Amino acid sequence: MGFAYAFYISPEWRACREGYLKSVGGLCERCLAKGKINAGDRRHPIEVHHKIRLTPETIKQPEVALNFANLEALCWQCHREEHHPTIRWRCDQNGHVEL
Repeated sequence: MGFAYAFYISPEWRACREGYLKSVGGLCERCLAKGKINAGDRRHPIEVHHKIRLTPETIKQPEVALNFANLEALCWQCHREEHHPTIRWRCDQNGHVEL
């Protein structure tokens, strides 16, 4: 995702990301919907996911790239499942593989 590097280090994205995480309490929204509290950890912090994926075209559109309505706070496991839904294993908090 080389086209997005400058965006992800920009002050605009960092402020948007921080503001969004604060607005949802810093928790994974999908885990929370399942009744699980997941605030991530140092090794795997909560990520801010774009529902409409960024492309070289959409990254230039603030209504896509910087809009809270297009964002979702996800733990690393939920984010991986979003991008790689066919992977059937995951790791616990200690890095051990779970099937």
